[in-house]
Amino acid sequence: MNKYKPVCKIGEGTFSDVLKMLSLRDGKYYACKCMKQHFKSIEQVNNLSEIQALRRLSPHPNILMLHEVVFDKKAGCLSLICELMDMNIYELIKGRRKPLPEKKIKNYMYQLCKSLDHIHRNGIFHRDVKPENILIKQNTLKLADFGSCRTIYSKQPYTEYISTRWYRAPECLLTNGYYSYKMDIWSAGCVFYEMTSFQPLFPGSNDLDQISKIHDVIGTPANRTLNKFKQSTILNFHFPFQKGKGIPPSVHNVSAKGLTLLYAMIKYDPDERIAAHQALQHPYFQELWAADTQALATHKKVRLLENTVGQVPLHLWQISKGSQREHSLRKVQDKAKRQHGPPCGELPVLSPSAAANLPSPPTPSSHSVFPAAKESGETSVLQSIRFIGSNLESEKQKTRKSSLKHYHLPAIERRGGSY
Repeated sequence: MNKYKPVCKIGEGTFSDVLKMLSLRDGKYYACKCMKQHFKSIEQVNNLSEIQALRRLSPHPNILMLHEVVFDKKAGCLSLICELMDMNIYELIKGRRKPLPEKKIKNYMYQLCKSLDHIHRNGIFHRDVKPENILIKQNTLKLADFGSCRTIYSKQPYTEYISTRWYRAPECLLTNGYYSYKMDIWSAGCVFYEMTSFQPLFPGSNDLDQISKIHDVIGTPANRTLNKFKQSTILNFHFPFQKGKGIPPSVHNVSAKGLTLLYAMIKYDPDERIAAHQALQHPYFQELWAADTQALATHKKVRLLENTVGQVPLHLWQISKGSQREHSLRKVQDKAKRQHGPPCGELPVLSPSAAANLPSPPTPSSHSVFPAAKESGETSVLQSIRFIGSNLESEKQKTRKSSLKHYHLPAIERRGGSY
């Protein structure tokens, strides 16, 4: 830690303190998460779920970047050096009177859904999505604090206390730890509402009050949903039928499409709740999704043009057989022009003697580097391009295999337990 100079304290949590640090090496500012727990060995540090998750998930534009892990073995102190952001969502809306523009809300929610889609595709769910754990810097949003995360393949039930009560999904409240990645979507929906109204959607004072406030808004669930929960709990609960009043009208600057997405994110049954990859394609994000799709298509075209063979783009290999025959015939006709002069009217028909003088394409032997042509008019030129292309593909595979040797990630237990 002698490579960093502390500037000020910028946050405090149950398990860590966060300091603003100045790097004496590059002169840049970083956020230092100082863990309150003491660690006995480097193995214990490497097995920490937050470190393993950040290593697996980085780099991603909407996941907080971990720059360095500093472990003082003698003192047992662990610090995580991360990129420094401006503030979190809670600080953004705290005490604010003027509503956020819907364009900004939409942009932030789209980035939050992208971060959740990324972690879920990588087999991880966060378990503590809330405004304090979502950081922003100008127009960029990043998900942080993976201290409570688990793998999708880890063994249920999860018994320890997770997530702030206001952002807990019903399956977390009504079962003995039987829940999965869809709980993150519920929490993100609660954050969505809070960004629009500056008020929590379900501010329960205890677990029973939390369930009551959920029922006030979206109503009691169907019996089939309650039966699912009863199979995963020892509790015996019964809720009288209640029709929800709907999302409070205090939301600002949210279109009808935005409200539709919000309702899809807070579906009572997790099996009916929208997934992150589906949320990204929701009509509410139509413009942002179209821009991302266009950027991805452009990126693929650039990569295709970069993969050239002798300045010949790869897509030129895909010449149809009809075009190949036409190309071969044109070469024969060009040869005839040079020998007999320019034709008058129609193309000349070569005499048997002239045709006999034309060079014939080589016949591939069993030792030839070029495969035999499937069409009689196919020339060795096109065959050589196809061969070079296939050879390039094998070289790309070799390069990819060799590059994987340099990328090492600590093993993560995918079944039978958490990280």
